[in-house]
Amino acid sequence: MKNRIDAKFRALKKARKKAFIVFIMAGDPNIEATRKLVLAFDKIGVDIVELGVAFSDPLADGPIIQAAGQRALKNKINLDKILGLVKSIRQKSQVPLALMTYYNPVFRFGEKKFLLAAKKSGVDGIIIPDIIPEEEGEIIKTAKKIGLANILFVAPTSNKKRIEAAARLSTGFIYYVSLSGVTGVRRNLASDLSRKVREIKKFTLKPVCVGFGISNASHVREISKVADGVIIGSAIVDKIQKNLSNKDLVGKVSQFVKQLKSPLK
Repeated sequence: MKNRIDAKFRALKKARKKAFIVFIMAGDPNIEATRKLVLAFDKIGVDIVELGVAFSDPLADGPIIQAAGQRALKNKINLDKILGLVKSIRQKSQVPLALMTYYNPVFRFGEKKFLLAAKKSGVDGIIIPDIIPEEEGEIIKTAKKIGLANILFVAPTSNKKRIEAAARLSTGFIYYVSLSGVTGVRRNLASDLSRKVREIKKFTLKPVCVGFGISNASHVREISKVADGVIIGSAIVDKIQKNLSNKDLVGKVSQFVKQLKSPLK
């Protein structure tokens, strides 16, 4: 079954390029701004967009993403509205989209119901960081059946068994969390980043993309030397926060994203 994430990585591999992946919180500062941002990102060559699903108890999120989630929740954002947003985006763009959510909203929506609704709306992948592969049986099975990528995490603390499981079960790509702890902007990359990515690649031919703590073009350049893709979230969400009262929020944020992406031309 066709999946835009898989197609994107095939095209990038053929062109010998690396994926540039952006995370923003759906509904921050509002649904329409999110729609315009995604469309603008598509135009400047962002390869995949991750849309965060705001949750009241976000364990893995640093203060920047948490604040974005709170802004979205004040707008009464929920999964139904986000799926509607995806449908709206699909009228104008075929950029690959992944939803990054905690398990609780999925559980409340209903696992199978959520996966089917996500696929129908035009979502290409899901990322659920607070559920381990061993507990994801039905999600993995259903996602595979309907052609929805189920992107799993590998952390710096992951042992060989966990890396093997993620490599075997993850679809779309493997998300390597470059730093222990929560999301956020960091000045320096982890010293063992290259070694960790190479270790994961021993277990799989699937793309390995690196996220958490990546905040500037220099980081993008360094990571692109060892990984198949670079994921940036907090730095972009922070730029949104700093432009909340700016009428040209979309333009300002897009220009910043363009600068971050510049090493991957």
